[in-house]
Amino acid sequence: MKHRNAYVVYLLTEGLFSLFFYMIITVNMVYQVEVAKLNPLQLVLVGTMLEVMAFVFQVPTGVLADVFSRRWSVIIGILLTGAGYVLEGSVPRFEVIVLSQLGWGIGSTFIAGAQEAWLADELGEEHVGRAFLRGAQVGQVGALIGAVFSVALASVRLNLAIVTGGVLLMALSILLVFCMPEHQHPRGMGQERPTWKGMGETFTTGARLVRTNPLLLTIVAIPLFAGLASEGFDRLWTAHFIQDVRVPMLGPLNAVTWFAVIQGGVMILGIVAVELVQRYYKDERAAPRLLFLLSALQIGGGMLFALAGNFALALGSYLLCAVVRGVINPIYATWLTKNSDGKARATIISLSSQLDSVGQIAGGPGIGVLGTLVSLRAALLATSALLAPVLLLCARAIRLSKDDRS
Repeated sequence: MKHRNAYVVYLLTEGLFSLFFYMIITVNMVYQVEVAKLNPLQLVLVGTMLEVMAFVFQVPTGVLADVFSRRWSVIIGILLTGAGYVLEGSVPRFEVIVLSQLGWGIGSTFIAGAQEAWLADELGEEHVGRAFLRGAQVGQVGALIGAVFSVALASVRLNLAIVTGGVLLMALSILLVFCMPEHQHPRGMGQERPTWKGMGETFTTGARLVRTNPLLLTIVAIPLFAGLASEGFDRLWTAHFIQDVRVPMLGPLNAVTWFAVIQGGVMILGIVAVELVQRYYKDERAAPRLLFLLSALQIGGGMLFALAGNFALALGSYLLCAVVRGVINPIYATWLTKNSDGKARATIISLSSQLDSVGQIAGGPGIGVLGTLVSLRAALLATSALLAPVLLLCARAIRLSKDDRS
């Protein structure tokens, strides 16, 4: 029964968090471009500030989750995320939007690693793979509903969707205080009081496990290159549609409505894609091969999107990239979780997330400068090139997995 309750709470959290989050991000980039008037470099710098916060706090919050409470880490993270977006939507100025990334950036570090580790503790490692895939589907449904609400609120005022979504995220964190269980923390509830020394030992254990395990080291390194590519793409795809491709005006389909339709398409296709993976992806040892294929599709789709000269091709290639990324996330999360030691699992996952932040910090500003001084197309092409080393890492993981089984 405890396991069942944790599974239900996980699905509820995934659904509601995605609903409220997509109320925000469906219009967030349009808000930054059309209301706050940010240029390509400023758009990327906003993301860089977020990633700096993630880099600084990722591992410390992972250690806190391992030593103190993974449940409370998730709750605090959702609260801070909501507060950050309330601030952003309230004042459309570059410096305030940068400041608002403190909440979202730090909040994301409390959630990352802690939620996966909490679920693995409560359900058992043998069940987390299916739970992650089902959670991804529930999240896609919530995101689709959130996109619809976002358009309705944005039609009244563009920032209303952002502020409302932020407030509802804060309310979700309060709800989880009363319904999120934690029965299986590896430290043992009620055991000795955690100390700073214990936190240091947990970090050292996690770092040593990553350093001494070639396969785990390879898995953890993949987000570094994914981060190099993702920051520029995430910050510039909306501007590319608006400025280069030109979003067509078809009756009521203005820019805001179009982006909601695009996000809705991503969600619907994502639900179908994850269901197909869940039905036919039976051997979880095949994760590196599947991730190699999906990453290759993402790279190809990104190049097509950058070079697209018409809206239809741009739309199709963007949908390919976005759907593939949505499928990659639960597969990678399962792969990393199952290869991580239980007592330092949140720390190890946080190390992986920190490398993602390093990649985004390192890649984002350069992509922003390229987009400002050369073109958005050149910047988006560069993001695909930066993702290419992921293929080499997946190939190495395939070889290491074969060696382990032989």
